[in-house]
Parts: sequence; C-alpha cells; structure tokens
Amino acid sequence: MPIQAMDAALRRAVLIVALLNLGYFGIEFAVALSIGSVSLFADSVDFLEDTSVNLLIFFALAWSATTRARVGMLLSGILLIPALALLWSLWGKFTNPVPPEPFSLSLTGAGALAVNLGCAFLLARFRAHSGSLTKAAFLSARNDAIANIAIIGAGLITAFIWDSVWPDVIVGLGIAAMNIDAAREIWEAAREEHQAAA
Repeated sequence: MPIQAMDAALRRAVLIVALLNLGYFGIEFAVALSIGSVSLFADSVDFLEDTSVNLLIFFALAWSATTRARVGMLLSGILLIPALALLWSLWGKFTNPVPPEPFSLSLTGAGALAVNLGCAFLLARFRAHSGSLTKAAFLSARNDAIANIAIIGAGLITAFIWDSVWPDVIVGLGIAAMNIDAAREIWEAAREEHQAAA
C-alpha cells in the first residue's frame, strides 16, 4: 500500500480508536466512582490518556519526522498520567478499605476488554508504520487488554476467594507498572527517531 494511503488509513483508525476510548472512559469512570474501585479508576484514566494519544497521532501524522519524534517523546510522558492518578486513588482506598462490588468490577472490565481488543485489532496492521507514534497507540491498546483481563480476575477473586481490597489494589498497581514500561519503550523509540531525523 502506498505511504499516503497507509497514512490516511492510519488516521481513520486512530480517530475511531480515540472516540471508542473517550466513550468507554465515561462509562468506566462512573462505575469506578460508584463501586470504589482502584483498578477501574486507573483504567478509566488510561482510557482518557489513550484518547489523547490517538488524537495527537491523528494530527501529528501530517507533521515532519522530527516533529513526530518530539510528539512521541511527549506521548511517553502522557503514558505516566494514569500512574500518578493511581497514587491518589490508592490513598483513598487505604483510608476507606472497602472492597469494590465484584460483579460490577468484572462486568465493566469485560466491556473494557472488548473495546481494547477492538482497538488493538484496528491498530495491529499499522504498528510498524510511522514509528513511535503508532507504537504508542498499539502498546496502549495491547496493555489495556491485558489490564482488563486482570480486572476481570480481580472481580472474580473478590467474589469467590478473597473478599478484600487487595485484588483490586494489586491490579491497579500492575496497570501503573505497565504504563511506566510502555512509556520507557516509546521514549527510547522516539529518541532514536529524533536522532535519525537530525
């Protein structure tokens, strides 16, 4: 496929992914607040971050290679936002250690998994195109799908094995760790692109 056609297809894909992420952010954030879930809160903020990442990619694809590399570096910082939001949410959980309602937790996690698998599928064919930008979008969708499986598991463990805040908290910390690792990968790729463009 010619590069211009590939760029146009990628722009359509990231716009669809941005809108899907924005829509599910609202759902997951509302459920997180209503049941007091750390992992859903972290994941909902991650949906908002993914919306920002994909909108930035949508606009940045029309920019030069140097500017795209700089945007890639910026995106690596944006990926750290959910980790910071998680710390705030954890503080609230430790001051009021009530486990979240497990079935709402798992059901919301399953909905998020469906959205993220759809987004990862849309982005998979572009992950080697346009360097760190599309790598950022694909890694976000992939990591989110893994996180959603863990959220579903936390709900099931809370319901049937261990009625505690800890399954939810552990998954929330895992989501933060994945975002930090993805930020590192994207920063390294963007720095290499910036050096090559310079």
